Amino acid sequence: MALGVGDRPRGSTGKHEITVDEFKKWLMSFDYDKDGKISLSELRAAVRSRGSWFMTTKKSGRGLSEADLDGSGYIDENEIDSLLNFAEKSMGFKFY
Repeated sequence: MALGVGDRPRGSTGKHEITVDEFKKWLMSFDYDKDGKISLSELRAAVRSRGSWFMTTKKSGRGLSEADLDGSGYIDENEIDSLLNFAEKSMGFKFY
């Protein structure tokens, strides 16, 4: 699920405005192995899809660290809410 043509216009913040449910659906589109969890490499692909190539590995690792509450090395459905702050700071999203 690409966020590009047809997206909501960026608000005055210059960030992509999206609902939390839309973000979750978008993020899970990077769950390539369909295990219901987002791995570091899948999160890296999500970060890159937002046009952030510089320091992608570091940003992805930081996002995983912030959201992986159980220390499993993955972001599961229950932990996605913990990723929202990171997504606003580092991925160019604004939630409403």
